[in-house]
Amino acid sequence: MNSLLVGFLATLLATNTPVAISNWMKTAAGQTNSPVNPNDPQEIELSRLMNEDDAAQAEVDRWIKDNEAFKAQGVGIPDAALTLKIEQRLSSVRQAYTEFLKKHPQHSRGRIAFGSFLNDIGEESEARDEWIKARDADPKNPAAWNNLANYYGHRGPVTNAFVHYAKAIELSPKEPVYYRNFATTLFLFRRDAMEFFQLNEQQVFDRSLELYRLAMRLEPGNFIYASDLAQTYYGIKPYRPDEALAAWDLALSLTQDNLEREGVYLHLARWEIIRERWDTARQHLNRVTNAMYADLKQRVSRNLEAKSKAASATHAVPQAPPRN
Repeated sequence: MNSLLVGFLATLLATNTPVAISNWMKTAAGQTNSPVNPNDPQEIELSRLMNEDDAAQAEVDRWIKDNEAFKAQGVGIPDAALTLKIEQRLSSVRQAYTEFLKKHPQHSRGRIAFGSFLNDIGEESEARDEWIKARDADPKNPAAWNNLANYYGHRGPVTNAFVHYAKAIELSPKEPVYYRNFATTLFLFRRDAMEFFQLNEQQVFDRSLELYRLAMRLEPGNFIYASDLAQTYYGIKPYRPDEALAAWDLALSLTQDNLEREGVYLHLARWEIIRERWDTARQHLNRVTNAMYADLKQRVSRNLEAKSKAASATHAVPQAPPRN
């Protein structure tokens, strides 16, 4: 997702304001079941077009960043002028996709790529229409089903998202992002899932967790998947602290740098507070030294001290003597 572009257009293009898109939802195309012939003239043309798409959006990102820096120095161009410059740059990409699909209207991958371009610039309904055409042109292309599921997860009806994720997984059972997307959607829309699948809330939680675990089995070193799974436990009531701590321990084993590790230590501390293991929580907090986490560490520390003090006071209350 080109977040800089979406954010800029959301602010400046009053006639085309995109809805903010959640971090947890990806529009990754994933795998297709049909192999692509790299020597196919259509595929060569599409590859060149997709490269141009990437280059254009990278250039737009750079313009936005540079102009923000220039504005801070009092020399940036007006927002309206930058908006026009961006529209002109992206219009050539849009026209190229349009021309390609005029020549090859049944090209599913081309429809998916164009839909992703439209989604990146905030035209979600138009993106959906392209993905529907892609799905209809090639019903065995799981990427079209996944992208449509993402759309329905944002715009509804969410039950369509359930159906489309299930189909994407059926067509490409080794693509982890489909399991992750489905798991997140089930968790966020668990009331709908309960009714649709005739499950109780705990069963929906279990199904969501299992989908996350399937994604991790397919990509066991993925820290994002592990942290997604661990984060889910905050929303499960009653709490499952042992499972949550095990999930965060696994995420800790997959961290790549100190920033990720210290973030996990904060989560471990929070769950140790829930378990009332005050010393262990303090040990985790002592490992957090990055200034980025200073405010959060302070809040967790205050919570730790308040809860441990309250627990000590409760345990210290003398028992009333038995009546004669």
